[in-house]
Amino acid sequence: MGSLLYSSSQTADIYPVSELFLRHRLQVVEELWESVLRQECGQNMVDLLRQLRDLCSPEGQARNDQASSAVKLIEQLNINEAIRAARAFALYFQLINIIEQEYEQRQQLSRYEAETEAIAPETASNVNYSSNQREDDAPVSRGIAAELLRKSYLEKAPVKPKGTFAALFPYLFKLNVPPQQIQRLIAHLDVRLVFTAHPTEIVRHTIRDKQRQVVQLLQKLDALENHSGSTPGAYPWEAADVREQLLEEIRLWWRTDELHQFKPTVLDEVDYALHYFQEVLFDGIPQLYKRFKHTLSNTFPWLEPPSKNFCSFGSWVGSDRDGNPSVTPEITWQTACYQRKMVLGRYIQSVKNLIELLSVSMHWSDVLPDLLESLELDQSQLSEVYDALALRYRQEPYRLKLAYVLKRLENTRDRNLALYNRETPKNQDSPLYLSGADFLAELRMIQRNLTETGLSCRELENLICQVEIFGFNLTQLDIRQESSRHADALNEILEYLQILPQPYNELSEEQRVAWLTGELQTRRPLIPAELPFSEKTNDVIETFRVVRSLQQEFGVNICQTYIISMCRDVSDVLEVLLLAKEARLFDPAIAVGTIQVVPLFETVEDLQRSRSVMQKLFELPLYRALLAGGYEQTVEDADENSSSPASPASSSPLSFNLQEVMLGYSDSNKDSGFLSSNWEIHKAQKSLQEIAENYDLNLRIFHGRGGSVGRGGGPAYEAILAQPGHSINGRIKITEQGEVLASKYSLLDLALYHMETITTAVIQASLLRTGFDDIEPWNEIMEELAARSRQHYRALIYEQPDFVDFFHQVTPIEEISQLQISSRPARRPSGKKDLSSLRAIPWVFSWTQTRFLLPSWYGVGTAVQNFLNEEPEEHLKLLRYFYVKWPFFKMVISKAEMTLAKVDMQMAHHYVQELSKPEDQVRFAKVFEQIASEFYLTRDLVLKITDHNRLLDGDPVLQRSVQLRNGTIVPLGFIQVSLLKRLRQSLNTTATSGVIHSRYSKGELLRGALLTINGIAAGMRNTG
Repeated sequence: MGSLLYSSSQTADIYPVSELFLRHRLQVVEELWESVLRQECGQNMVDLLRQLRDLCSPEGQARNDQASSAVKLIEQLNINEAIRAARAFALYFQLINIIEQEYEQRQQLSRYEAETEAIAPETASNVNYSSNQREDDAPVSRGIAAELLRKSYLEKAPVKPKGTFAALFPYLFKLNVPPQQIQRLIAHLDVRLVFTAHPTEIVRHTIRDKQRQVVQLLQKLDALENHSGSTPGAYPWEAADVREQLLEEIRLWWRTDELHQFKPTVLDEVDYALHYFQEVLFDGIPQLYKRFKHTLSNTFPWLEPPSKNFCSFGSWVGSDRDGNPSVTPEITWQTACYQRKMVLGRYIQSVKNLIELLSVSMHWSDVLPDLLESLELDQSQLSEVYDALALRYRQEPYRLKLAYVLKRLENTRDRNLALYNRETPKNQDSPLYLSGADFLAELRMIQRNLTETGLSCRELENLICQVEIFGFNLTQLDIRQESSRHADALNEILEYLQILPQPYNELSEEQRVAWLTGELQTRRPLIPAELPFSEKTNDVIETFRVVRSLQQEFGVNICQTYIISMCRDVSDVLEVLLLAKEARLFDPAIAVGTIQVVPLFETVEDLQRSRSVMQKLFELPLYRALLAGGYEQTVEDADENSSSPASPASSSPLSFNLQEVMLGYSDSNKDSGFLSSNWEIHKAQKSLQEIAENYDLNLRIFHGRGGSVGRGGGPAYEAILAQPGHSINGRIKITEQGEVLASKYSLLDLALYHMETITTAVIQASLLRTGFDDIEPWNEIMEELAARSRQHYRALIYEQPDFVDFFHQVTPIEEISQLQISSRPARRPSGKKDLSSLRAIPWVFSWTQTRFLLPSWYGVGTAVQNFLNEEPEEHLKLLRYFYVKWPFFKMVISKAEMTLAKVDMQMAHHYVQELSKPEDQVRFAKVFEQIASEFYLTRDLVLKITDHNRLLDGDPVLQRSVQLRNGTIVPLGFIQVSLLKRLRQSLNTTATSGVIHSRYSKGELLRGALLTINGIAAGMRNTG
């Protein structure tokens, strides 16, 4: 059966020979999809989808000559037919995403094997790639298709590392990188990935479960089709049976509602984020460590591997309160308990498995005295366990010990449940674990006993690794709040106490810093125990108090980072430090704190002044002492007259002399455009690293990257390699946005490869610096390009008088705000419907829906063209040289190219024509022409710089993925426009007359529109 959406001639163009597996899988899924539609909706629906698909060009773009035909066809549909068509295309996209993810997982296996075999001959004598990895620790999917992919990759084996440890370490060896440098870097390697909730993560948890079931069935089908006839126990009919199961599962999926029936709570978002730990990461992270350890020892057997938690996780879900009134102190407390509940549940199951496994008898194996002594202590503390199990396990000491361990874990779990509910724990004197360290100590004792008697246990080693990485907290919770909230809180507190002669908010920056610095030196309490302030101020105060409670209950590691969004001045940081002092998170007498204040510089102006702000902070003795671990440590360092940190202060739980700074991609892009934003962030990193080195401080840059290119998204490997000079030094922190979690972490091998590529990029960027970032003439050219790009971007966004009206009418921004997809509002709490109050995420999401994708490329073309006008031939050669040699420039152009490939200006024009009010058509047409002109200019110049004939010719896999989706998004876009038009007409009629004249209710029309938003989001993959 041929594909419904692609003719055979088109498929031949889309799929290279090496992608036969993908082509076959797509055909299987499309056949199943068509069967479901025929059974559920009838042949007429299949014919309708075919008609809609034929309205696209062969390249998957909307065609002007067919727009009117599409409108006529869709306008004839009743609401139920339109909704069914929208749901059908949305289902198709999600099935395609599943297939591509499975295919990408296979590619990672092929790439890993190819890079392992393609090691340079110079290192062959030092490298022994014998596979000592367990079969279940390695990626699966070893079939005919995987072998084809592996051979295809070997034909063009990489010369440079492509993101795996297996390629990186031999490459470092070949370049004669001193092993001492590698060891120093590995010793402090710190990769932190921070999960966030995301307003454009539109897939319900229920649908995720359906998707996972489809993945499992597809993997089962693949195993049967690859091995049927050769594997004992496999019968030809089994593959047909699995296809039937797939058909049943997709039919159930079709009958499941895609839209949330209620607005998700913050704890719903917490549950969604923890899903990836439960299903993938908890078991996957130890494998990442094993990969690192084995591949390092193959090339540098004398080097020590990193700590097991070199790659760790943080979370904003349940703790990020910037603009989200739903995140209360109580919610943050419950989030920490919720995380501990999950990890304790996993530990309890693992210990139960170990009890079954470690059946060693004292008749046949020795036991060390320390284990016997611990059993005696356990007997006195947990007599009920001894009475119940001592007879059964009288000669099996490991089982008895683990039974005691299990009981302590269960007691810890029960206490945690009571704390979650804010109840007094029952049996408070019951033996339990106060921290993961106590649990870890007992596991290590068991491991030591096994080792000393010549035994080992892989499951115990895995559990120890998991406890070292996750502890009892699972992730670190970062607090984030907007800077003005702290200033307003202090303003109210000080007015209540009548301390200042004028309101705090009326003080100049110099006056604020002077007063804050003086107040921070005192131990005098400023805030009373009972809070007589407004709800907003009380919330700020209670947030700091709950951080204190969290640290007391869970340990300092649970929550020690406080991020200040929209940070602009030194006073913004000192205000947080003062509020922390009031909550006993900072002791001014000794300058020791348990909270790290992290400024977040977001707008272009804030990025440009970030160096000045940090320099003034570093000049403050109190702040420097806090970073050093206290006044005592500062004096010791001065006495030693040493410029390099010797050892961290024992009294401070914070990392020694480490300053974390966060850089915001979203608001800087919304403020100044794609090119300018990227350049300002690049410059800020160089500047911040320089100032940190001047003060003998370590710097960790926290990259607030989004899922879409317009918010800093894109391939992480290339983005990290494009970072300037010394700005990484083995440390990086990156947000992982909710909308891309599924594409990165839903499958084990995809998650492992993603984390491995980030780690290898950090190592490579730290050890192998190109020096191109320091070529001043190049920087001057980029400065000129960025300035021109920013000027052109702002001329449209902020100076074009019709633009705001254009944006609100032409995009589905108002409908997006009604999606029940996030606990956070789409706008900052100003009450205005202007661009300044609109958050960057729905801003980008709206442009993606309409296929403009404007924030990811606008302004680039004009900037480049102005530069080329000066010296056309020479400057084009120079930009091509930049693209080949300068990682930063290549990253920027590659991101723009990827986004341009997703733009459909014909489809965008359809939105403008159909959704503009009649009286606005003329003025909106001018805005559209301005945007379209910039698009075609940017596209043509990017092709010139990359020397490509078509967009993405340099990345055929991505090119195929984009083309695969583009064609089906077009008819879905037509449906969306039709439903939005009907919905808005209905609302306008109701507003003027109070009577709805439409055949359909507002609820029906809104539901249909929201379904199309879901579908397009699934098709575009990275949306906001």
